[in-house]
Amino acid sequence: MSYSRSGEARPARTDADSPSTGPARTGSDAEGREHAWPLILPAIAAWASALTLLSCSASTGMIVAIITTLGASAVAWRTRSLARPSAWRNVALATLVCAAASSASVAFRIQALTTGPTPELAAHNTTITAQIALTDDPERRPSKGGHFTQDSYVTPAILKTIQTSGTRQAVNVPITVFATGNAWQDFLPSQHLEVTGRLAERTPGDLVAGILLVRGPPRVLTPPSGLQTVAGTLRSGLRSAADTLPPDQRGLLPGLVVGDVSRMDPQVASDLREAGLSHLNAVSGANLAIVAGAALALSRLIGLSLSVRAIFAAVAMLAFTVVARPSPSVLRALLMGLVAAVALGTGRARDGLAALSATVLLLVLFAPELARSYGFALSVTATAGILILAPRWRDRLSAQNDQNDPGHEGDQPRRKDRGQRSAPAAGGQSKDRSGAGAARTPYRLPRWMAEAVAVPAAAQVAVTPVLVLMSGQLTPVAVVANLLVAPAVAPATLLGFGAALVAPIWPGGARLLVVPAGFAVGWIIMVARWAVNLPFATLPWPAGLPGLGLLAITVAVAIPILRRRAWRAMALTMAGAALVAVLVVRPIAGPWPPRGWLMVMCDVGQGDGLIIASGPGRGVVVDTGPDPVAMDRCLRRVGVEDVPLLVLTHPHADHVDGLPGVLRNRRVGAVVVSPQRTGARASAHISTTLAHRRIPEWTASPGTRWRFGPSELTVLAPDPTLGETNGQGEGSAINNSSVVLHVRWRPGSALLGGDLETEAQEQLLHRLAVRADILKTPHHGSNRQSPAFLSSLGVRAALISVGADNDYGHPAPSTLALLRRLGATVYRTDQSGDVAVVERDGEIAVVPRGP
Repeated sequence: MSYSRSGEARPARTDADSPSTGPARTGSDAEGREHAWPLILPAIAAWASALTLLSCSASTGMIVAIITTLGASAVAWRTRSLARPSAWRNVALATLVCAAASSASVAFRIQALTTGPTPELAAHNTTITAQIALTDDPERRPSKGGHFTQDSYVTPAILKTIQTSGTRQAVNVPITVFATGNAWQDFLPSQHLEVTGRLAERTPGDLVAGILLVRGPPRVLTPPSGLQTVAGTLRSGLRSAADTLPPDQRGLLPGLVVGDVSRMDPQVASDLREAGLSHLNAVSGANLAIVAGAALALSRLIGLSLSVRAIFAAVAMLAFTVVARPSPSVLRALLMGLVAAVALGTGRARDGLAALSATVLLLVLFAPELARSYGFALSVTATAGILILAPRWRDRLSAQNDQNDPGHEGDQPRRKDRGQRSAPAAGGQSKDRSGAGAARTPYRLPRWMAEAVAVPAAAQVAVTPVLVLMSGQLTPVAVVANLLVAPAVAPATLLGFGAALVAPIWPGGARLLVVPAGFAVGWIIMVARWAVNLPFATLPWPAGLPGLGLLAITVAVAIPILRRRAWRAMALTMAGAALVAVLVVRPIAGPWPPRGWLMVMCDVGQGDGLIIASGPGRGVVVDTGPDPVAMDRCLRRVGVEDVPLLVLTHPHADHVDGLPGVLRNRRVGAVVVSPQRTGARASAHISTTLAHRRIPEWTASPGTRWRFGPSELTVLAPDPTLGETNGQGEGSAINNSSVVLHVRWRPGSALLGGDLETEAQEQLLHRLAVRADILKTPHHGSNRQSPAFLSSLGVRAALISVGADNDYGHPAPSTLALLRRLGATVYRTDQSGDVAVVERDGEIAVVPRGP
């Protein structure tokens, strides 16, 4: 989202915002609505038309365009004889015309993208050699597969030429490029490349001619343009200057300043998202408002004239746009940010609403693909919330609106004779509204504080319907988090922007500027981490249209309740009681992890991540799952701050890619890896990471034993003297090299089998006689299990770490049936969330946390 972050500008009080009498206020509001509606409805109609027709054919778009054009003609014909057409007639006519224009724009774009050689070749998945021009930075997408692979990149581009079977054709259509290889991370927009790849059909609704799946390295044809070279140099300088900061700060600062998230810590990104602060790591209108505001303040301080100050601010915004990349998303943020900044700076909310509507209309007409962009929807709704709701809420919260005490609205009818309100009531207590407001003056906020609260609150309320459609959750903590980070955003942005400008000519000066910016960024990170750890920081909510309908019903019920004092008091009392139940009663009734926990299997998706109890605040970690964020979150829930030993059973991504999450703000004593060094590339990656952190890397042979707190760990496999154990599928040799641990506690034991497959299981069965109460089912419950091995264990419970709706078919129905025949109760993380092994009355038991 991209709303203003702290209400830096203080709108002047206008007639629309001042606490005037009822009739005057009504007249002003009517004037504001009359001023804005001629653009609001046409903008909404254009947006809705584009949103609906992007997934349709070009002919459908043209039919809608013709029908709406005929409708506009009919309205004009029926009202032709009116000497003075009504305002609503003009609005209806403009709405139909804009809907027709939007429909025609979409139809022409779809027609151009679905005809010609590109879509024809894409329909047959043809392999081509192409020349492309990049239109944005390649976006890195780390691999989440079962093996270590190169990072993938996705970038929009313009397809210039197509060569197939010696025939070259010139085209000029937008495409989406998917590629692998680290060479892509250094490319800049406007560069021309020659690539070879397979064309695939476009996704319905995307305004591209096809998808190009690149094979092999690209060949560079041209360098980037001068503008993009300057932008790349400044961004690179900011990244280099930020190297003096801790890893989490050095990743967030470029994202906060210029939207460069190439080095963003995944955990920080997750915390920002869950705390409602994800708009901070994307360029928004607030960035431009901060830079322009600083430029205006500086120019005014040195005594420049108004016209020169305007030029100075324009130059500052132009420089910022160059640093942040003049891409369509940045230009969109520029338009939205200027609308919000101008509206708040002048206090003319209704003019800002009209300008916002005009901006939406123009963007949808000339870039109809934005109609389906959640980023665009968040920008528009947040800006609209700031324009419509923030001034009203600011006045109600501030002392300057005491005589308009909102608490009386709905409690008594508004009387025409305002002089009667000053008459004393029985008992000598005045019923004067201004007196009541004055009596409550100490509870009012200063105007600057009221504005600081109203701006993020209004923006968050406005974007809530979009967030429900997008992610199916509510973020109650977002308003508080935005309010707390607001003082740090402007200093970090200005210092970071200054560092980017200074870095190419004075790197030392850039590093000096980055140091105080790091303190501001550190505060943002700390607030985000605190916010996501609060109970119910995010609330689950139905996604899509059902969730939006439920939200509308909730708001419709809540508004009448909150407008009446008695009902409001009752609702607040019930909310307070619910809060006490959440914060006090629930932790007492069902804490996590359960008391006496011995092991926790973390819900890390399709992968393994286990924690073995090793004393207060300590835990041995076995595998880290595929996602650092999920692993770190699980460790935080369990309260583990010290990891005396980390065991990586084998180097597949679903077991080791979450390693950064374990290393985040924790001491790791040593790491144990398999003595069978299968997967040389993946093992080298792990070794490099550990060497950089100066963490010892050990290999352990069968019989190695450790004791940590209540847990005793013994290595059972693999035996390095036996060599590799191959299997049927790709990666089976690595799976069969998994470190197998037997964990013993006072009430029972568990066997952690990594991803052992049938061959290695039978080999272990013939070497050792192993018994266990709990089984960490090997290989996520795949069908590669040995019935003889599983039956020999005598387990009472089988834990399966598996991702919901995974592509591997895990757990296999045959494995589940086998475990049940053996009398084992099955617990799955995709159905039960985290699963804990606990001691109950001297016996071992399993407790699921719940999804």
